[in-house]
Amino acid sequence: MIKKQQDKITRKDAIRKMGRYAALTALGTFIILNPKQAQASSPPDPGGNPFD
Repeated sequence: MIKKQQDKITRKDAIRKMGRYAALTALGTFIILNPKQAQASSPPDPGGNPFD
């Protein structure tokens, strides 16, 4: 199947699209793996520091 010329995008457009996807992925990952939320949802320390 041969694609028409109008279906192709330029390298600049492809990089711009990938940049948007990368930014959205980074933002989503940061929201899901936010350290404060992860620490708040972890169970409490059962026995203190094992190295004391």
